Amino acid sequence: MFARWDKMAKQFSRIGKEIAIAVKAGGPDPNINPALRRCFQNAKSVNMPKDRVEAAIKRAGGKEMTNYEEILYEGYGPHGVAILVETATDNPTRTVANIRSHFNKGHGTFGNSGSVSFQFKKMGVFKLKPEGLKQDELEFELIDHGLEEMGEGTGENNEPVLVIRSAFADFGKMQKALEEKGIIPISAELEWIPTTVVDLREEQAEEVLKLVDKLEQDEDVQKVFHNLK
Repeated sequence: MFARWDKMAKQFSRIGKEIAIAVKAGGPDPNINPALRRCFQNAKSVNMPKDRVEAAIKRAGGKEMTNYEEILYEGYGPHGVAILVETATDNPTRTVANIRSHFNKGHGTFGNSGSVSFQFKKMGVFKLKPEGLKQDELEFELIDHGLEEMGEGTGENNEPVLVIRSAFADFGKMQKALEEKGIIPISAELEWIPTTVVDLREEQAEEVLKLVDKLEQDEDVQKVFHNLK
């Protein structure tokens, strides 16, 4: 139960920072701020209370708003697994020191910018409820809006979902196309998808996942991506 609460608190914190960044960039009105609409969808997908969302928006528009800087860190975990760490921080000096420490203690290697990201492709990832959707028709209709991949997946509670991927540059176009069709995604995220994967033995994979878990627990870390199969 405590692990579930910790995960929930981390998700709420991550989305709160995303809201702050979205409001700073495009204002507090979701009708003219698609990034904020995306935050609302993602908040709903993890059952973030409405009052927490409203409080985050209020803080983001206030004089004492924390200015978060989005920084991507790169490195290798044990056994050559590539790892990308997305952060949102108000203190980059603290953050880089912590991330470097996590890599060192986890038997990994902290890398320079560009040393790992070339092994990933940044994509828009939309998860939809499959009920009432005709996949073949939808796939054909979305090709003109940047659809690159469509397939079945699982959601936050292991429920079946339809996963749509678009190129990073087409993220806004895909979001708009879904909205115009009256389709509200369960979640809409920008993710780093590995172009190649590393297959390890179970005990080796556990070493990598232990480092990933440490990184995900850091207060400045938003998301962690890796190419472990």
